[in-house]
Amino acid sequence: MFLPGWAFNIATIVHSDEALLATGFIFTVHFFNTHGRPEKFPMDFVIFNGQMNKEEFIEERGDQWKRYEEQGILERFEVEKPSGVVYDFVFKTFGFIAVFTGLALVVAMLWAFLA
Repeated sequence: MFLPGWAFNIATIVHSDEALLATGFIFTVHFFNTHGRPEKFPMDFVIFNGQMNKEEFIEERGDQWKRYEEQGILERFEVEKPSGVVYDFVFKTFGFIAVFTGLALVVAMLWAFLA
């Protein structure tokens, strides 16, 4: 009742562009921090089995490692390497598909925003 109809049209256009920019920014930051790091490329496989090697654990979670050492409970968390050739192939294939899908989505978002 207090705004003309064209104000809603402009608000809709501005909001949709702003939402596309925000989504694109969040996606690209997540994508490159998750898939673009050389030590984790094509993706961090700890999400599938919850396990990582000793060197990686010490580097990323050094304080937790020291706490486990002090408490003498490191042995509880030691496991044999869970992955075999098929496991590695399947999840690395999935990782590369995720990388290429993400890159395609970034290109599509840029195209949608510029078009």
